[in-house]
Amino acid sequence: MTDRAGGTGGGAGGTVSLAGELRRVVRGEVGFDATSRALVTMDASNYRRVPLGVVAPRDADDVAAVLEVCRERGVPVVARGGGTSIAGQATGAGVVLDFTRHMNRLLSLDPAARTAVVQPGLVLDRLQEAAAPHGLRFGPDPSTHGRCTLGGMIGNNSCGAHSVAWGTTADSVRELSVITARGRRLRPGRDWAGAPEGLRALAEGELARLRTGFPGLPRRISGYALDALLPERGADVARSFCGSEGTLGILTEAVVRLVEAPRARALAVLGYADESAAAEAAAGLLPLGPLTVEGMAADLVRSPAGLPRGGAWLFVETGGATAGEARARAEAVVRAADVTGSRVVTDPAAQRALWRIREDASGTATRMPDGREAWPGWEDCAVPPARLGAYLRDFRALLADHGLRGTPYGHFGDGCIHVRIDFDLLTAAGVGRFRRFSEDLADLVVAHGGSLSGEHGDGRARAELLPRMYGAETVRLFERAKAVWDPDDLLNPGMLVRPAPLDTDLRFSVLPRRPVDVAFGYPADGGDFRAAVRRCVGVAKCRTATPAGAAVMCPSFRVTGEEEHSTRGRARLLHEMLAGEIVTGGWRSTEVRDALDLCLSCKGCRSDCPVGVDMATYKAEFLHHHYAGRRRPAAHHALGRLPEWLRAVAWTGTAAPVNRLASVTVLARLGKRLAGIAPERDVPGIAEETFTRWWRRRGGGRATGHPVLLWPDTFTEHLSPPVGRAAVRVLEAAGLQVELPPAGRRDGVCCGLTYVSTGQLDRARAVLRRTLDLMEPVLHAGVPVVVLEPSCAAALRGDLPELLHDDPRAARLASAVRTFAETLEEHAPEWTPPAVDRPVAGQTHCHQHAVLGDAADRRLRASAGLTGDLSGGCCGLAGNFGFERGHYEVSRACAEEQLLPAVRAAAGEAVILADGYSCRTQLEQLAGVRGRHLAEVLAEGLDAGPDRGAEGDTGTGR
Repeated sequence: MTDRAGGTGGGAGGTVSLAGELRRVVRGEVGFDATSRALVTMDASNYRRVPLGVVAPRDADDVAAVLEVCRERGVPVVARGGGTSIAGQATGAGVVLDFTRHMNRLLSLDPAARTAVVQPGLVLDRLQEAAAPHGLRFGPDPSTHGRCTLGGMIGNNSCGAHSVAWGTTADSVRELSVITARGRRLRPGRDWAGAPEGLRALAEGELARLRTGFPGLPRRISGYALDALLPERGADVARSFCGSEGTLGILTEAVVRLVEAPRARALAVLGYADESAAAEAAAGLLPLGPLTVEGMAADLVRSPAGLPRGGAWLFVETGGATAGEARARAEAVVRAADVTGSRVVTDPAAQRALWRIREDASGTATRMPDGREAWPGWEDCAVPPARLGAYLRDFRALLADHGLRGTPYGHFGDGCIHVRIDFDLLTAAGVGRFRRFSEDLADLVVAHGGSLSGEHGDGRARAELLPRMYGAETVRLFERAKAVWDPDDLLNPGMLVRPAPLDTDLRFSVLPRRPVDVAFGYPADGGDFRAAVRRCVGVAKCRTATPAGAAVMCPSFRVTGEEEHSTRGRARLLHEMLAGEIVTGGWRSTEVRDALDLCLSCKGCRSDCPVGVDMATYKAEFLHHHYAGRRRPAAHHALGRLPEWLRAVAWTGTAAPVNRLASVTVLARLGKRLAGIAPERDVPGIAEETFTRWWRRRGGGRATGHPVLLWPDTFTEHLSPPVGRAAVRVLEAAGLQVELPPAGRRDGVCCGLTYVSTGQLDRARAVLRRTLDLMEPVLHAGVPVVVLEPSCAAALRGDLPELLHDDPRAARLASAVRTFAETLEEHAPEWTPPAVDRPVAGQTHCHQHAVLGDAADRRLRASAGLTGDLSGGCCGLAGNFGFERGHYEVSRACAEEQLLPAVRAAAGEAVILADGYSCRTQLEQLAGVRGRHLAEVLAEGLDAGPDRGAEGDTGTGR
């Protein structure tokens, strides 16, 4: 969050005064503009509240100053961490404190005492990384561990998969530093340490209620944990503070307990017929001392690869001092279980892959198998583990009674169930059913001796129903406790006590009632852009500091650390653009435009986001409307219409003089300024002989066999013809008959990529329709279309059918598109590539990762003896992005995240692979390294072997 003066919350003079006073007394950033406010209207829940402003405090003194200013003006204060809360407690109508910007450090770690001192904005994974070298870890680990903060975990008393072994966050808290709403600084701990005046008297006057009025189950998160104040429980004020959802005081520091991490782990995956069978088995495994007993059903699994036979699974992790000991414990679990299938996994990488299936369920569950939206609200009820099977049967019956659907999963060993339900939260009738179901489910949970919340807290979703669980007298006790800590009701009012109705402030109520006119088809969202934007539920996987494995999303956030540059942040701004309350410019919004400016259109979110948000498409859609009838940036013309300029150069035969002019420093500088190109960039040279001219000079194809159509994309045609020549060499060596698409008098085929990425969608449609006209005879023949440039292949396979959703030819062409490796695997399966036998380094193209997949490439590399893996992430050039003025530093930082370090660390004999022209250009300009397309590497291998060609077709010179 940057320091923005911006808007004034509706123009009220009091808001202007509030913002100014906060800027005067706070050293951190203060944002009262539309963007800052829009980014925090929602968390990961169904609720939305518009704040007056956002403050990112630098320290406890800043927090105290904010509280003093807001108390004087009667303005509520809401503490916010990663914004992944699912019950609505991280949204507020006053001033939001964002702790992720500055108060996010690990202050100290004492391995001997097994404690750490943390600030509230510290992301859990950063603590785990610091503790790991000492053989320690923080016990609780929610599936959002890559972006949730310790302050948020303490506020919600978070748990995670390992709670059967290490308990909840409250079990791991030693001491807290808290500032009350009236500015008092307290150090809550055991034996009444840090108790505000009146708390001890309150508790000692209600000992009988504290001993009998609270269900005794491992996952009771609902309400205030006032029973922690009992003398026999150590009068633990810190523990009672956990789970208070920011309503009692503002946390500024915490001393937390660490646990010894097992030196080795094994994962037993147990298959069952359905989730009820898995639930009934879970409690019986607890005596074996597992680290986890997690459950999920087949409905949540995108691909069952790696899972044993079954309709539901338990993920039971075991630990030990050695790999053998951990495995023996996992095998003991398997022997004790009555399963349809099982698998014991000891390889850490294979375990991580399986755990990602479970962790992604929080996003996968937001869509039913038929694509219908599903929502939280009853995300984490908990019952005694022994009753879980019976509860699930009753729960399914209740769903059926209300005509609802949902797929349970979660912490079966603790009796805690997560589920997203296909509530209709868009109509009055649907919201009414949501309320009736909520009331009935609350009664069902209580009947099974459970807690309305078993992990995420009550917030707006369940606080209204707490009297059904605790009774009116205990809820009044909660109100009295709140008054002791916060007599002015300043902190997160409406949470836990005196809540607003659970069916108010729903996030969807502000969206337009009618679909908006859009260019893309959005087939997965019924053609509705509103539904596409609703996909983002706030899981915030895009906010992870380091991507898992080969993941790409979200490179711009990892560079800037700014919420507005995350996929979630951009989706929030689009939501508010549609709502029109804060972001009022509609498609002309400068707030949305500026947030999308640093979107690389890498499409990483399309595959890495658990709910499949496709921000590259949303960006193209927005730019299309934003610049309709208006002057576009120069770069949109220079780079977006690149195919036209390059064809003109080829048609006139002026590549050589253009290259010479571009090499003249003064002219190049002037040209880049006029074209909106970053001055730090070199202008790539244009090939003096295009790929198709070489093809015609060669006399066309020279092999017979299965015909394939080689697509002369703009980059291969004009900028890197050696890649095309190498591909012809390899495809013909594999026994394939290479042909080129038909061409018009001056124009050839084009995927429209550059027009799409700059939002010139009308032009993209015209180009694609002309392409389909040219390709129509080929489409009827059913010939595979080989596309060498991954971004062009992704555009044809993804953007084309979505942009021309009304033209059946688009789907036919999309289905014919194959990558180079896919073509060889499908149409030359008996061919053996040359033995290159060298290590590789480089990066999988982001569009290939997101849209095409690289399994065939990995198999082809392995067959050729190319060993090692390519890195994930994005090269940062990303087509036009890295060439545009103002993007160079972000572009370079993206490359420095994974690509450049991987290349620098590569062995001297390693082949640097980069199938994308952008990736090769970035390597050349930033590292002076020549990256090569896989086709070039294999062609060179052929030339070095017995099948050596005589033409010299694979040369790399222009």
